[in-house]
Amino acid sequence: MSFSERLVSLRKERGLTQKNIADGIHVKEPSYQRYEYGRVPTATILIALADYFNISVDYLLCRTDNPEINK
Repeated sequence: MSFSERLVSLRKERGLTQKNIADGIHVKEPSYQRYEYGRVPTATILIALADYFNISVDYLLCRTDNPEINK
């Protein structure tokens, strides 16, 4: 699974729209859409997305299948 596929999957699992997420991470909807189409976000946006979904950045980047945040 790729980053963009994981992002789409998370959005659909939670019943969210692209606009919901864009608003939640404070970017314009077209910017968010580009992430779902394969653009790699900055570290700041990755952190914002992980915080928004309450998951680890490693899960978002498909480095693990465990979405939990290690504390």
